[in-house]
Amino acid sequence: MFELPDELVTLGKKRIEGFPVEGFVRGKGPKNPTILLIGEAPGENEAVQGMPFVGRAGDELVKSLASIGLTRDNVYMTSAVRSRPYIWKDKKTRNGEITKKKYNRPPTKQEIFAHAPVLDYELTHIAPVVIVTLGNVGLQRLLGKDAKVSALHGQLIEHEVQHLASLEENKFIWSEEKYLIIPTYHPAAVFYRPSNRDILEEDWAKIGQYIDLVN
Repeated sequence: MFELPDELVTLGKKRIEGFPVEGFVRGKGPKNPTILLIGEAPGENEAVQGMPFVGRAGDELVKSLASIGLTRDNVYMTSAVRSRPYIWKDKKTRNGEITKKKYNRPPTKQEIFAHAPVLDYELTHIAPVVIVTLGNVGLQRLLGKDAKVSALHGQLIEHEVQHLASLEENKFIWSEEKYLIIPTYHPAAVFYRPSNRDILEEDWAKIGQYIDLVN
């Protein structure tokens, strides 16, 4: 199994201090996985358990992997941001009382910059057959803000990826190396729009076909 160096975890926690986030979830998987999966950020379940992709979205992802003959053991799971971004909102209880509750939210650009060194390290040291991005945040972290999963899902893309220019400045520059990337929707997309399930299944079939082709 691939392990992040402790000093990199410490750096990631330090760089995101002061933002409305909680926890820190390490990536999980082998150094030479079939797929490097990149999502957006941990949710509540991930932050509590310290594991990527657990809960309902994790169950959906496991189904997608199983559809092409893979399990969690065959992939490395990570995300653009490693701490759970949250926002406080009012929640009405059954007896009508209003309480405050933390809800998940997408990470901000500054939070993505904060944890960029962590993903940069993984991209440099992990050698997958292919990178699969899950949703727009993971895709745009690699290919820039103009990349849209709605336009690129299911396509095999060979391209340089963005990485942090330096620890002193929040600016991305392009890598010298090219990477093989297949974007698809986040597994939670099926909860918001059930019709996305057909798209996801088609995308994962294409991912499986590519892996079979090169193995």
